[in-house]
Amino acid sequence: MALQRVVKPKTQRGKRFLESREPKIFENTKQCMFVKGGNTSQTVTQLLKEFCQLKKTHSVMYKRKNILRPFEDETPLEFFSQKSDASLFMFGSHSKKRPNNIVLGRLFDHHILDMIELGIDSFKSMSEFEGPKCPVGTKPCLMFAGEQFDTDPELKRLKNMLIDFFRGEVVKNIRLQGLEHVVMVTVVDGKILVRNYRIILKKSGSRVPRVELDEMGPSVDFSVRRTKIASDDLYKRALKKPKTSTIKKRKNISKDAFGSQLGRVHMQKQDLANLQTRKMKALKRKPAAKGDDQEGGGKRAKSDDETVNT
Repeated sequence: MALQRVVKPKTQRGKRFLESREPKIFENTKQCMFVKGGNTSQTVTQLLKEFCQLKKTHSVMYKRKNILRPFEDETPLEFFSQKSDASLFMFGSHSKKRPNNIVLGRLFDHHILDMIELGIDSFKSMSEFEGPKCPVGTKPCLMFAGEQFDTDPELKRLKNMLIDFFRGEVVKNIRLQGLEHVVMVTVVDGKILVRNYRIILKKSGSRVPRVELDEMGPSVDFSVRRTKIASDDLYKRALKKPKTSTIKKRKNISKDAFGSQLGRVHMQKQDLANLQTRKMKALKRKPAAKGDDQEGGGKRAKSDDETVNT
């Protein structure tokens, strides 16, 4: 009878590796790995570097060349995913059959979920645009234009993939000055046009500033080549959230700015007539006088409503 041996980490690096492989209730921000193929052109290499810069702080760049064919063998990418704890990838290659080739995909449970192969028709680097660029780590504003994003199933999945790729950290509130970067994706005649703009806020004479867009690059025109989309069952399984991740809202409980928990208690209406108080002489009721109880006895006191006639 074989007993299962529990492996305990001996170093902090081993502890982080084991923690990264355990299932998480609340996922961290998705990491993206950029992988170069066995043969790449200058256009593909520059595109990988600049997209990695846009995803900075949540990206991993593999500088060495890796002879991979994602649509034929997926195991090398799955190995890199476990190594870097990344759920998104962008693979670049160049060949005579498929020049300037980019494969964009994502993984679920360190296995390929879906991926789309794109060809680079035209590319303009950030260095070809004058003016300042957005700082590293800026959360972009995503805009999509084109009816095919809602009708074509492949482009619909590509739109969902690009949202996962560019969204970065999930935040609740955004201030107006924090909107500095716009990613515009447009479908025209089957081509996907990706443009990056820098938002400039100028004075308008009112409280609402005048907004201008200044193109900062990179600017890319893609064409769809091959696709591998996950089945409906697998895609539904990837979207499933554990029940423990949904926090039920508790009534009449709130938190202030300092994190202190405040509660509101609701009580029924109390009958104060029968409220028991301390037995003190000052609180005892005096008995009524005998003269006031007898009819016709004594003089009747004037009430406040009666007036004196003179």
